[in-house]
Amino acid sequence: MKVLLTDDSGTMRTIQKRCLLKLGLSEDEITEAEDGQQALKHFQGDTFDVILSDWNMPNMDGLTFLQKVRETNKDVPFIMITTEAERARVVTAIQNGVTDYLVKPFTPDDLREKLEKWVASPA
Repeated sequence: MKVLLTDDSGTMRTIQKRCLLKLGLSEDEITEAEDGQQALKHFQGDTFDVILSDWNMPNMDGLTFLQKVRETNKDVPFIMITTEAERARVVTAIQNGVTDYLVKPFTPDDLREKLEKWVASPA
């Protein structure tokens, strides 16, 4: 399973990557990006089974990144990760084609549930 992991916080990427590794993924199945711009370049140059993206990032936020992805790919599962679960934001993300969302902090089991729901089981 190839995962595009996008978060401006190196600490959060490390935590999320550890979760993915615990779920059975290997290092070479995980591509990291620091913001939506960098993630979009990775997305345009490769194929991913799922995208995990933070909402709040500099340069290009997660919502804009989602919109750019959906311009060319309506099918890849896109899971928005955010500290904010307010209804208006969730509705906006759904209207723009988000597949699902995770609220920080989350556990490896929370992440596993989302991945099993939308892509082939990693383990």
